[in-house]
Amino acid sequence: FVGNSVSLSEATARSERIFGVQSNSIRKPAVVTNSSTRLPRCEVVGLCEAIYASGRLPAFGARALGLFLCVPLTLILAATQPVQELLAELYCVSQATVSRVIGAYTPLIAHALSDQVPVVEDLDPTAQPIIDGTLLQCWSCKGHPELYSGKHRTTGLNVQVARTLSGTPSWVCDPQDGCTHDAQALRRSGLSDVPTTDLPDGTPPPKHIGDKGYIGLGMITPKKKPPHLSLHPDDRTCNRAVNQIRYKTERAIANIKTWRVLHTGYRRPPETFPETITTVLGLIFTYTP
Repeated sequence: FVGNSVSLSEATARSERIFGVQSNSIRKPAVVTNSSTRLPRCEVVGLCEAIYASGRLPAFGARALGLFLCVPLTLILAATQPVQELLAELYCVSQATVSRVIGAYTPLIAHALSDQVPVVEDLDPTAQPIIDGTLLQCWSCKGHPELYSGKHRTTGLNVQVARTLSGTPSWVCDPQDGCTHDAQALRRSGLSDVPTTDLPDGTPPPKHIGDKGYIGLGMITPKKKPPHLSLHPDDRTCNRAVNQIRYKTERAIANIKTWRVLHTGYRRPPETFPETITTVLGLIFTYTP
């Protein structure tokens, strides 16, 4: 099941040791979330089964760990981002094995959960989302100057996050270079380009809600203070009303960054960062109630 040298019984015994449950309780609904993987035990096992059913198991880690340990190891790195040497000590393998396992299983998890991540075409064209952008930081790399954000004065990837007026996360765009302005990133995502054929007859396209970085895109945004003048009281009232709605997207971004690999600075090669972001988004949209 998990390798030529590891039987199903051995894999089950190993899964019992890491999940802390007996094999007969894995089939029962779990109500306790594993603090290290941030997923209930039954959902981790279900994810392992989905990856196994895809038939794309790599050779990395098969003999030393097996599927039921490689997947939790990858989830632990995404949830808490410990140093790989610590994971190597916990799993009694080398740091090189941990690195290879993470590199092999991150795309497998992303592929298994890709159907759960919404794209622009899945959104309701009549909905009025709240939009905000954020920078997911990574370590600087000499060969990638496009990752540097002048606004944040650090390197990373820019993503645009949409949330409904009720507060439900609805969409996250594909990662773009850190030097990309929020307005430009939103244009490239295609979220504002709603075909008129998708709208009911006589219904105008909805106006999205955002911050001052989206001024000029036809969105509902706060008013800018004129040069050398104070803001008009009516504009202050308008800005207060917009900000009282816009905070919901900032909460959504904060919830996304509770997965520490997206918050504390990505340490793996920068070309693997978009795939890691896709993996975490798949976990969020699949398992977040």
